Amino acid sequence: MYNVNDNYVLMLLRCCSLLQALFNMVVEVPRWTNAKMEIATNVPLNPIKQDVKKDKMRYVANIFPYKGYIWNYGALPQTWEDPCYEDPCTGCGGDNDPIDVCDIGSRVCSCGDVIQVKVLGALALIDEGEMDWKIIAINLEDPEAQKFNDIDDVRKYKPGYLEATLTWFKLYKVPDGRPENQLGFNGEFKDRNFALGVIKSTHQYWQSLICKKTDGGSISCKNVSICDSPFCCSHTEAESIVQSVPEYVKPNSIPDEVNRWYFLSK
Repeated sequence: MYNVNDNYVLMLLRCCSLLQALFNMVVEVPRWTNAKMEIATNVPLNPIKQDVKKDKMRYVANIFPYKGYIWNYGALPQTWEDPCYEDPCTGCGGDNDPIDVCDIGSRVCSCGDVIQVKVLGALALIDEGEMDWKIIAINLEDPEAQKFNDIDDVRKYKPGYLEATLTWFKLYKVPDGRPENQLGFNGEFKDRNFALGVIKSTHQYWQSLICKKTDGGSISCKNVSICDSPFCCSHTEAESIVQSVPEYVKPNSIPDEVNRWYFLSK
């Protein structure tokens, strides 16, 4: 969530060109895949793991015509949606995770990739009463990246993509028997400048967390590069943590139900 990327991911919040709005994104879920992979915030050094619920590996359903996730999905390191901060527009507290990113570029990434993205806008998802911002961005290495500078460019050059994104986020939990997700601002996508404000504020919450000015509960803030953080550890200790994890074993086959298609009215 915060520190597994410290050795090779330096957030550009302080030094990026705001004209470009460039940030580093950690890819958790590659496009068209179903496994719900995420940064494990309560595990030292925050590795990426598959989410588990009721002792079962979690997957997102295929909601026709969308196969799995419809973008490369991931997070911005060194951000945190503080559950104690109430968003003035929605009245909801944060979801206790780093801020999420949807990369709309054409390349299908791999889990764990770190890519530089250009921020274009944001969508306010309200997930079970929690504020769960979704940043819309594009991989800077995409052949068409220079065309995209704000949210309206997505409508212009990738017509239908924002509408599909809206539908996906509203419906993706319905196959599990849960209600549709709610959206802030009546489902309106906010522009780049608004998104940058959200990123800036969540970075400030993270700064408070990593310096122990805010109680993060079960979140592990252990890191090797934030020298003024009370959670900073040596590279030797970090290496010991990495070496202590269980050895790799061949994963189980993906359950047949993951390949099922759901046909839902929009």
